[in-house]
Amino acid sequence: MKSTLNVVGMTCGHCENAVTAELLKINGVTGVTVDLDTQKVTVESAEVLAENALKQAIDEAGYELVSIG
Repeated sequence: MKSTLNVVGMTCGHCENAVTAELLKINGVTGVTVDLDTQKVTVESAEVLAENALKQAIDEAGYELVSIG
């Protein structure tokens, strides 16, 4: 499964690494791709992920989750 997250505030490689690391901590996440230009994060998972888990991971990384598509 793939989820696309719109995340505000990411500007550099450190941002990308922080978001990726936090999302990979969620059980079931198998891959994360960050596009700094579009501020979108694609999360691949083996199962449906809870929205609150995604939001919490983005918050822990220090950014704001605007929406999930």
